[in-house]
Amino acid sequence: MAREEKAIFTVLCMVYDDAGNILVEDRLDPSWPGICFPGGHVEPGEAMTDAAVREVFEETGIIIKNPKLCGVKQFQTDNDARYVVFFYKSNQFSGELKSTDEGEVFWIQRAHIDRYQTVPDLKEMMKVMESDDLNEFYYYKDGQNWGLKLL
Repeated sequence: MAREEKAIFTVLCMVYDDAGNILVEDRLDPSWPGICFPGGHVEPGEAMTDAAVREVFEETGIIIKNPKLCGVKQFQTDNDARYVVFFYKSNQFSGELKSTDEGEVFWIQRAHIDRYQTVPDLKEMMKVMESDDLNEFYYYKDGQNWGLKLL
C-alpha cells in the first residue's frame, strides 16, 4: 500500500469579535455558492497559518493576527486526491473591510447565521471550529453515497 497520496491544501478562517459578530463572505462561485468564511488554497511551500492570514487579507482587506488552528475538514476528490481544509479562527484584526470579485464581505451576528443562505456544510464546519471536543470534519464514501463524521 502506498504511503503517499495526492493532496490539495486549503484554509478557511472564522474572524470574530467580542460582540458576537462573525465576518462572512457571500461567495460568487457557482460551484459552492453561499455565505462562508474567507479562505482559499495554500500556495506550494507556504505555511498553512501564513496562507490563512494572506487569504483573509486578499478577500476582505482585514489583517488577522494570531490565527488559531481549530480543526480540519477532508474528503477524497473525484481525481483521488485528498482535499484538506485547515480551519482557523481569530479575534485579533485590523484594517478596512472591502469586498472583492470573489464575493461581498460583511459582519453578521453569529446568532443570526440561520437567517442566511450558507454554503451547504457551513454549520457542520462551525461545530468543529467552535468546539473544544471536535477536531475533524470528514466526508467518506459508503458505496455510492457520501457520509459525514464529526470527530
